[in-house]
Amino acid sequence: MASHGSKKVIYAALAGNSLIALTKFIAASITGSSAMLSEGIHSLVDTGNQGLLLYGMRKAAKPADKKHPFGYGAELYFWAFVVALLIFAVGAGLSIYEGVNKVLEPHPVGDPTINFVVLGAALCFEGWAWWIALREFSTTKGKMGWLEAVSQSKDPTVFTVLFEDSAAMLGLFVAAVGISISHYFHIPWMDGAASIVIGIILACTAFLLAYETKGLLIGEAASDEMEQEIRSIASSHPSVTMVNELRTLHRGPKEILVTLSIDFEDTMQVSKLESVIADLEEHIRERFPQIRRLFIEAQSHKDHETVAKLFDDPV
Repeated sequence: MASHGSKKVIYAALAGNSLIALTKFIAASITGSSAMLSEGIHSLVDTGNQGLLLYGMRKAAKPADKKHPFGYGAELYFWAFVVALLIFAVGAGLSIYEGVNKVLEPHPVGDPTINFVVLGAALCFEGWAWWIALREFSTTKGKMGWLEAVSQSKDPTVFTVLFEDSAAMLGLFVAAVGISISHYFHIPWMDGAASIVIGIILACTAFLLAYETKGLLIGEAASDEMEQEIRSIASSHPSVTMVNELRTLHRGPKEILVTLSIDFEDTMQVSKLESVIADLEEHIRERFPQIRRLFIEAQSHKDHETVAKLFDDPV
């Protein structure tokens, strides 16, 4: 997904959450609702998270240097993982803590009218940000299912915002139900129970985000389609006998490292070999501009198999 589209999603969520957090805290202070306080904490954490994602995108855009020869693209994955930790530690932790206190020491919620007004306004803001994130994610989803698209995505910014906003809208519904039951049915502890449920929703969201970003941090290969096409480009060259091995690694959403081990014609002279490698690089980079680093190794298939067996590498 393009950086421009990712930033648009984050800015939309940042604008919405900052306004929502303020109104939720005001409503919580007036009515004494634990569910509303949890929602305020949720929106505040989300606001900070969007700031971290923007920071991660800026750091990831730094050019490669001597200390980091492959660039800083993985910075974005690191900060996305930090976002998942914050949602769990701060958002879920404080919400559950506040909810447990309210359940153990319940007290009536004040006039819930302002709470419902704030929840309605928050739903509009969150729905707007969620729709933008969903639309951006849909442009790259293609024919894949939603879960498969999230699993295959190499850009954590959009699916992080999409997960956060989905959890936020679900939390708004839980808060409304908890406040309603607490006030109209005179069951004060239900307000605290709603806060606990909101915390559990946040914890589940944090787990899903951490799981997806963990894979990106460890290092994920490019798509099968891209690898197949790179192999096809290389193997179709008349001077190539066999593609021994192809390995790809995402260093960022639009930064891919590629290594190729190729068995060329045995009779080829060095000058011709250099020309063929340059030609292959040109064709592969032209087809996939997101490939920032491309290394092609000339190696006989027999030698490649020997080395692979020696180090127990898959051929």
